[in-house]
Amino acid sequence: MRIRREGAAAITVLVSLWLVVVALVALDTGAPLAEAQSTLRAVMHSDLKIIDPIWTTAYIVRNHGYMIYDTLLAMDAKGEIKPQMVDAIDVTADKLTYTMTLRDGLLWHDGKPVTSEDCVASIKRWAAKDAMGQKLATFVKDLQVVDPKTFKIVLKEPTGLVLQVLGKPSSNVPFMMPKRVADTDPNTQISDFVGSGPFSFKEGRVEPG
Repeated sequence: MRIRREGAAAITVLVSLWLVVVALVALDTGAPLAEAQSTLRAVMHSDLKIIDPIWTTAYIVRNHGYMIYDTLLAMDAKGEIKPQMVDAIDVTADKLTYTMTLRDGLLWHDGKPVTSEDCVASIKRWAAKDAMGQKLATFVKDLQVVDPKTFKIVLKEPTGLVLQVLGKPSSNVPFMMPKRVADTDPNTQISDFVGSGPFSFKEGRVEPG
């Protein structure tokens, strides 16, 4: 069975709703439309004290994670899991091997290409902390890097968890990070915040409060 990415990358329900709320607030307050502005200011429900979205389940950290990181799979507006960073997923007939091929042109914010090694390392770190990731790990026999754009998830026995868990929209979200970052011990917070999402994080410009 092959699952292909269709059209634009899937947008998670969480991010979609957040953008709708921001738009409604702007309309309600009479603020000019977004295209007339160069800066978007929003007040979140709490301070961002932790940056590592794998280290904590706090929603403010999850929300921030969606700004700077991306995911292999994502939930669309219909609640269906679709490819995001992944271009195609091939599943063997016995449902024991999932081969995932990354989209062309994926880059980290530092300009380096996203590779399957990055993704495998990210999955391992996330699975060590997340409850559903830990459950999925009990079914996984091996995570194999095939080439720079392709990796395999080999299972001990079939399970319907693979796509659902890797595409889940809430904490802990399986965000992808460069291998050098994902190799950080899961119980130690990361200190390098390079991602591949729509925004880059400028640590020196953070103003708490």
